[in-house]
Amino acid sequence: MVELAKGTRDFSPKEKILRDQVLNTLKEVCENYGFSPIETPIIERYETLAAKFAAGEESDALEEIFVSIDNGKRKLGLRFDMTVPFSRFFALNRNLKMPFKKYLTGEVFRDGPIKKGRYRQFTQFDPDIVGVKGMIADAEILSVVDSIFSKLNLGFFIELNNRKIIEGALESAKISKSKWESATISIDKLKKIGKKGVLKELEKKEVQGMEPVLDALTKEKTNKETLEKLRGILTSKIGKEGVKEMQELLDYLDIYNVKSAVFEPSLARGLAYYTGPIYEVFLSDSSIKSSAAGGGRYDELIGKYLGSNEIIPATGISFGIEVIIEALKEKGKAEKLSVTKVFVIPIKTQKESLKIVQQLRTAGINADIDLLERGISKNLQYANTYEIPYVLFVGQRELEEGKLKLRDMKSGKEEGFSVKEV
Repeated sequence: MVELAKGTRDFSPKEKILRDQVLNTLKEVCENYGFSPIETPIIERYETLAAKFAAGEESDALEEIFVSIDNGKRKLGLRFDMTVPFSRFFALNRNLKMPFKKYLTGEVFRDGPIKKGRYRQFTQFDPDIVGVKGMIADAEILSVVDSIFSKLNLGFFIELNNRKIIEGALESAKISKSKWESATISIDKLKKIGKKGVLKELEKKEVQGMEPVLDALTKEKTNKETLEKLRGILTSKIGKEGVKEMQELLDYLDIYNVKSAVFEPSLARGLAYYTGPIYEVFLSDSSIKSSAAGGGRYDELIGKYLGSNEIIPATGISFGIEVIIEALKEKGKAEKLSVTKVFVIPIKTQKESLKIVQQLRTAGINADIDLLERGISKNLQYANTYEIPYVLFVGQRELEEGKLKLRDMKSGKEEGFSVKEV
């Protein structure tokens, strides 16, 4: 019996056309902002993906790597995100001029549990900026986000935080540094399971004294009020840096006219390589609760791939294409069954019709032709099935008169065109 591998999907033309439209929108916006495309392999050395600094000891990503052994007995893995391969790419291409603005898109893989909306193979799209220490780079990324979701006509909001704020709160509460990563994973669930749920989880992890941390990281009514509260609580160097960077980022977002940003001090994100601002994007006019994009700053990751402690400023975001597409379907976004604009119907004129369809293609018009020598009614039925907007009739009489009939399949209206005009 022929079956798909668990957690994978096929895409019909209707689905693939919509996916390509979404990806093209993302590419157009990124290129409008000066980002250039790059490409990396889906296969990486296992040690590249599994390095402690790549995902963190408690991250699910490490447990979900698809592993393979090649003929040379080398251990390989399929990429689980785009940030790790890009960091490896940059580490091997140190001659790139700064700032380096790129986007990278393709398939990523996670051997995790299957549920609605979660697959083992899925598409990501990541714009990143390397070489800019200031928060202007993060604001540029978030302005890209704002432009993309506005262009897709999807309501959204961006949750922002800074890892330094979380670390500052942990430091102020005198939580042992060895517990920070574990505590951060639990803090990220504050909005979802509440203070009691997080404290219960932390108790199981034997992390004590966390109540003041959770109180500090509870959001106030406005971004300004949340920042003011944290200014009074976070007295350590790292905490003050986090608050300062958040203020700087919010100021830049005002200049970019990004109105959708909400400061959420419990936001942590799951991967340990984040070093500063972090962000997640949620849809406000959809039943889909999963984030539609997420990312942040990872100033230490590239340097670690170089085998040093060099700080190389980098920030970026990853768009979840599956979530975006489901949201567009939910809104009734029309899905095309074909990319063909004109379907040529030869009426015992196949050779002449081939010349005409080639003329259309040369002119940049997506054109198809009946290859089975069917009758007119079957060809019209075919064009209707695939929602092709126009058909062009090419009969002997039309050729003799020098006039071809173009029918609008929606209205049924026909218009005559000379062979030369075509």
